[in-house]
Amino acid sequence: MGTVQPVSGNPRNIRPACYRDTLDFSLMDQTQLRRMLEDVRAGALEVDQALERLRHMPFEDLGFAKIDHHRALRHGMPEVIFSLGKTPEQVVDIACRLLERTPNLLATRADRRTADAVLARIPDAEYFPLSGCIRVWKDRTIHGKGKAAVVCAGTSDIPVAEEARVTMEVMGNEVECIQDIGVAGIHRLMHNRERLAKARVIVCCAGMEGALPSAIGGLVSCPVIAVPTSVGYGASFQGLAALLGMLNSCASNVTVVNIDNGFGAGYVASLINRL
Repeated sequence: MGTVQPVSGNPRNIRPACYRDTLDFSLMDQTQLRRMLEDVRAGALEVDQALERLRHMPFEDLGFAKIDHHRALRHGMPEVIFSLGKTPEQVVDIACRLLERTPNLLATRADRRTADAVLARIPDAEYFPLSGCIRVWKDRTIHGKGKAAVVCAGTSDIPVAEEARVTMEVMGNEVECIQDIGVAGIHRLMHNRERLAKARVIVCCAGMEGALPSAIGGLVSCPVIAVPTSVGYGASFQGLAALLGMLNSCASNVTVVNIDNGFGAGYVASLINRL
């Protein structure tokens, strides 16, 4: 997003050591899995019923973390690593375990030290310094049924918008980014009206008084997911003013996530775009 490029740790496309060529199911309850597969073969269990049971198979316990490898079966997206509060070593260990079973990975709120540790171990990873996202994006299949848009009111909102954009891309969406079209210069918004009208879902990030989602909601027929950002002067209360303004939007197609939660907005927008 913008002119800032992700930092990639794999200029020569080297396969990281933590990948495995085959799935390792040894961490599941093998007795339950064998019995279930035998029931399917015998015709005593429908395939769809077996799939439903797989959605709730056990997790992998690392001691400091319990990794839900079956979240992709339930939600369509592997478990995402929230890096804040974790050590770099913990993030690396979780990332490597996840990549044993999925081609894509997303970690949010990672600092430079954590990113360096991940890039050293997983050369396919890329780091986005503005948002703190780390991504491995090997499967680029498009799952969304239409184009999604990520919009931000001002340049200061770009880090949150980038988090939404990276999330939506790794979840299989075609994403168009439109920056710096806040209501302080309403002509900038109107100039992009046709681009916005083509989107199937819009994520809109804004700080200050948080007016942009309502303005966009009045122009388009698709869902608008508003993200208040902690951008503004003292009375903005680190995004609280924008949050309250968005919650009181008179545009009926606007819904709101928490302050600075670009990831949550991007995740929900991706689910909407698959419907």
